[in-house]
Amino acid sequence: MIKPSQLLEHWQGHRSLTRRVIEAFPEDAFFNYSIGGMRTFADMVMELLGIAAPGTKEIATGKTVQLIEKINHNNQKAKILELWDKSTYDINTYWAQIKPEQFQDSIKSFGQFEGTVWSAIFYFIDNEIHHRGQAYVYLRALNIEPPFFYER
Repeated sequence: MIKPSQLLEHWQGHRSLTRRVIEAFPEDAFFNYSIGGMRTFADMVMELLGIAAPGTKEIATGKTVQLIEKINHNNQKAKILELWDKSTYDINTYWAQIKPEQFQDSIKSFGQFEGTVWSAIFYFIDNEIHHRGQAYVYLRALNIEPPFFYER
């Protein structure tokens, strides 16, 4: 139904949009603003960085990786954006190593989460969309117009 290359293009469209959401945040709010006990968007982005490229690498290589959600960024949004861009490059690199027949294989992402390659990738995408939605709420509360969600 959908080719792996089309799924990657869809995912990278979401990643591009999430990058623009990161850019929309004032530096201080990105690292410090939260509502209702939710994490800051910076903390959510660190989770996304800990999942996307490492998870894709794990699928491509078959070697379990550790889920690391804390990344040194020195409270600099520019560093987060740099890491985001590197993650995007790494996803593309490892994606090219995944064979189409692997998508039905059973895996245990990060040694913890059982499913198929497809379900893991859909989780990576869905999780990003979920956290980006939270960021949209933050931006609206800060009186900042977020990027249009459909411009991927």
